[in-house]
Amino acid sequence: MRTLAVLGATGSIGQQTLDIVRRAPDKFKVTALAAHSSADALFDLIREFRPAAAALVVEPRAIPEDLRACEWFFGENAAVRMLRAVRADDVLSAVVGIAGLPAALEALEVSGRLLLANKESLVTGGQLVMGRAAALHKPVLPVDSEHSAIFQCLQAQQGNPLRRLILTASGGPFRTWAKADIDSATAAQALGHPTWKMGPKITVDCATMMNKGLEVIEAHHLFGMPLDRIDVIVHPQSVIHSMVEFEDGAVLAQLGVPDMRVPIGYAMGCPVRIPFGGERLDFAKLGAMTFEAPDMERFPCLRMAVEAQKAGGVTPVALNGANEEAVGAFLKDEIPFGGIARVVEAVLSRTPGRNVTCVEDVYEADRTARAAAKAVIARGKTV
Repeated sequence: MRTLAVLGATGSIGQQTLDIVRRAPDKFKVTALAAHSSADALFDLIREFRPAAAALVVEPRAIPEDLRACEWFFGENAAVRMLRAVRADDVLSAVVGIAGLPAALEALEVSGRLLLANKESLVTGGQLVMGRAAALHKPVLPVDSEHSAIFQCLQAQQGNPLRRLILTASGGPFRTWAKADIDSATAAQALGHPTWKMGPKITVDCATMMNKGLEVIEAHHLFGMPLDRIDVIVHPQSVIHSMVEFEDGAVLAQLGVPDMRVPIGYAMGCPVRIPFGGERLDFAKLGAMTFEAPDMERFPCLRMAVEAQKAGGVTPVALNGANEEAVGAFLKDEIPFGGIARVVEAVLSRTPGRNVTCVEDVYEADRTARAAAKAVIARGKTV
């Protein structure tokens, strides 16, 4: 039995992780749970799983009497302090945004394995995270469906050289829309993802295709693959979750019904697969799978993400920070959907070419980018 700490326990990934724990109680013991501010939801999970420790960024007015035996941590670094206190075998990090970076680094220090669903920690601090993982000889197991698919395909590599990695993208809800219509899309339309059920921030990122750009950066760090050997292909059915191509032209793909419990469970049980009663893939019912090249004109966020990683240094940090601010502003109806890309582009045009040598460099670049994004956002609907 492996002990497990879940960061972002009340979110979509966290809930699906705990669903797998429910189905395999002989394999996992939840020893720590963390959330941002959803105190009541976290209270319910603590009553069910009885962890030794729990964390909330936003401290509630009171802790219920029946939960006071649990060791509690509050504040911005609550999850980090919780991990130090508990030292679980595995840490599954599903924290949203750059807040996942310190937690990822701490998890590498105090746990056996980092199960990573927080892509921003690699986008903003990929060299720091992967460098520390290598120094400590600790595995970083991907939870994103695309990176999990690549990781699974690589189990058959057996030393053979790779030609490229191929990340699949659904194309999001606006795949067939005209550029002008995309620009004025509403939040309700952006949140209507055709195949996956996710939290609001990542769902909007899928609609802009920024999410796929972040995944290219993530794949670059996770697998040590040059950017010019990472391709993106739009696959609306979301059945092939990603592929690897070898030098002889053979392509291996990982397929399945869109269900995040598959990559979550694979990371948790690796190398053992954990059955959870999910839907089976019916090829006859599927009928056909289609593919198309991504349109960088209608979805400029994908292009900007790749260009940001090519520029290197603090540029990917600025990309991420500006995007988080812009998505938040869009969801609050402060800027139009098309304004997300324009905010990011404006911030990148002002970002100096500085290197990242430590976590403090990441935080400073993030603060600067967010301030610049807020200044652009202040123009409101004219962005």
